[in-house]
Order: sequence, then C-alpha cells, then structure tokens
Amino acid sequence: MGRLFGTDGVRGVANADLTAELALGLSVAAAHVLAEAGTFEGHRPTAVVGRDPRASGEFLEAAVVAGLASAGVDVLRVGVLPTPAVAHLTGVLGADLGVMLSASHNAMPDNGIKFFARGGHKLADDLEDKIESVYEEHRTGAPWERPTGSGVGRVRDYDEGFETYVAHLMAVLPNRLDGLKVVLDEAHGAAAHVSPEAFTRAGAQVVTIGAEPDGLNINDGCGSTHLGLLKAAVVEHGADLGIAHDGDADRCLAVDAAGNEVDGDQILAVLALAMRESGALRGDTVVATVMSNLGFKLAMEREGLNLVQTAVGDRYVLESMKEHDFALGGEQSGHVIVLDHATTGDGTLTGLMLAARVAATGKSLADLAGVMERLPQILINVPDVDKSRVKTSGDLAAAVTAAEQELGSTGRVLLRSSGTEPLVRVMVEAADIEQARAVAQRLADVVKSALG
Repeated sequence: MGRLFGTDGVRGVANADLTAELALGLSVAAAHVLAEAGTFEGHRPTAVVGRDPRASGEFLEAAVVAGLASAGVDVLRVGVLPTPAVAHLTGVLGADLGVMLSASHNAMPDNGIKFFARGGHKLADDLEDKIESVYEEHRTGAPWERPTGSGVGRVRDYDEGFETYVAHLMAVLPNRLDGLKVVLDEAHGAAAHVSPEAFTRAGAQVVTIGAEPDGLNINDGCGSTHLGLLKAAVVEHGADLGIAHDGDADRCLAVDAAGNEVDGDQILAVLALAMRESGALRGDTVVATVMSNLGFKLAMEREGLNLVQTAVGDRYVLESMKEHDFALGGEQSGHVIVLDHATTGDGTLTGLMLAARVAATGKSLADLAGVMERLPQILINVPDVDKSRVKTSGDLAAAVTAAEQELGSTGRVLLRSSGTEPLVRVMVEAADIEQARAVAQRLADVVKSALG
C-alpha cells in the first residue's frame, strides 16, 4: 500500500479515494495511536472537528465524528471554519486532537483529512506513519477494542468557534485598517464569513467576491489559484489591495491597487521588515522553502536578514521554525506562518497583517512589495507520470545537469513530486524569461518520456 499521508494530510477524490470507511477507520486509528502515546493519559479525550463547505465534507464529517466517538473521544463539532481556526481552537480549548476536512486549493470533487495534535500543531511524520500502520492492521481483520456504555464519546456542536477565532485575530492585529478599501476573494470556501467579518471589525471598507459557497463551487475559477476575478475587482472598485484565500483559507495571496499579483515571497518580505521593525523577528531570520524565488533570497541578503530554506511543504517550514524558535516563515504559494499567533498557515491573519502594514506606513502595497524583484520563474506541472522515480531516473538526472550547466549562476532548476497531487513539478528560474521557459519545457518533456 502506498503512503496515505502526503505533505498535507490524506487527500483524494471524495467517495472514490477518500471514502467514509477510510475516514472512519483513520479517525479510530488516530484515537488509538494517540492513546498509546500517552496523549489521553489521566483524562477523557476531546477532539475538535471542522470542515470546509464541500458537499462531500458533510458525509466525511459524519464518518470522522462517528469514528472518534466510537473510540471514546468526545467531539466538539465546529462546522465550516478555516483550517487555521480549527488548529487555533484545538489549542485554546485544550483538545487532544483536531481534525479538518478539506482539500485546500484542490477542485471540489477532492477532499482531505488533516489531523492536529494537542496545541493545534500538525502531527509529526512518525505519528502519521503509526496511524496509517494501525489503520491497515485493523482494516485487514484485527478487531478494535471498543468502549461501551458511558465509555463512548459524546458529540456536541461548538457554535462559539466563529467568535473565538475572530476575536483572536482582532487581538493580535498590530493596528487598525481604517481608511483602507479591500477586496476579499473567499474562493467560496471556509473563510467566506470569517474573513469579511474580521476585516470589517478591523476598520476596512470591504468588498467581497467568491463568498457564496454552495458546496459545489469551492475554488471554481476564484480564490488564490485563480486571481483574475480579484485583479479585475480591485481595479473596478478602486481598492487599495485585494486578498485571495484558498478553499480552507490557510493561504493568502494579494493584489495591489493596479491589479498586479503579490505572491507569498513578497508577502513574507513585507512582513519580515515589519516584524523586524517591531522587534518580533527573532534572530532576524525568515524560513522559506526551496521553491522561493531567487529574488526573495537576494532581497533578504540586501536587507541584512537571514534566510533558512526547507523542503517544500508548510509542515517542514513549521518544523524548522519550532526547532530554532523563529517567528516567521512560509511558502511562495501563500502559506505564511506567524508562529507567535498561529500554529499553521493562516490566510486571514496574513491578509490582515499585510493590510495593517499598508495602513501603518501609508505606502501602497506595490511600494512595499517592491522590496524584492521577482526573477522570471517558470513552473510546469507534468501529470500522469510515476512521480516516485524523480530521484532515480538516469535520463532525468542527465537532463537536469545539462540544464544547470546552461543556466550557470544566473538561474536554477528544481524538480519535485507533488505531495498532494499525482504529478511532477518542474521549476526553472533564469534572468531571461524566454530561456527559463525553453529550459522548463525541455525538462518537462524529459519527465514525461522518462517517467511516463
């Protein structure tokens, strides 16, 4: 059996790859593994369970809740809330486990399960491996130990989650947003109500798009993976900036007043300078992944800030931040972690802090983002290939070596298997965009022929 857990939980087509039976079984396995690890020792365990608005989340939520309760875990069902809200509530409510049902930026037919440990942090790889192993062991015949009578878990709705989370966002915002006009694209996702409420309370004049989820339209031509609507809306409404989330709102990308994209690298650069100014950037260090634009690295060097780079995935960024007590990290895709205020990427918090910097400085977002110059970067996703062979193919290794020699010191090449989708990502940076495009296409062709 291939590993169920990717870089961001278990994900697949709902009711095909990710079934109710799998969701229930993994939830029971998680409860047993955490119990064996001593997480529940001395008390009755509690879990927080939330979801995004996908139609499939309704039956998957029921399966997860049933699995946890059958294993003796009390469940607080918080309903439709962003992933970072579920993580936050897991921490502040002292829960032993958090579960979020979402496929993040993926299309509606997909869904996923993310587990959070006590405190609201993502589970470590070894715990995920153990959950998967225990699930498989019992799936093939070994019976579960099941409580009966008063030992079964109790389930109740926790309606206070929305207000608790919004109040937290307001408490950590460095300054108000009075005078700013902001367009919010909620991707018809989990933040459709939370994010507009938070920006409005903070004093911004808010225009919303993509804020009418119906269970079927999540990420459909909108949100952080489709910025066209947001760019047009910002210009149409004469807004100071636009903020785009993905389906579970752990990401944030932005648009300046002229309709130009401001990506995760630029957002990190803006927040890094703001946090250094306030004394919150511990070690004058930012954590990012190897996918960050070379221009980001050059900007940090120019500003006298340190950059630590990790493997792709916000979980690896977070691991580095926790290990070395760094305060800020993130990904080019818009996962930004402000560790003093969140245990995972939080798109609403990121958007609020970015807007707060605009309000505090009186500068435009374009001016602030100009601290770094993005070098041309071409990313090609190659589907329908054996992504497990990326590091072992001799033909591919030779093609990469040739590309690196051609680019020299003015560019770089990065190939990686997607942790959430069945494809290989080819990324090429170069001073000249046409060269980057040509090299990337050649490598993509080799990936397809060598790994197809």
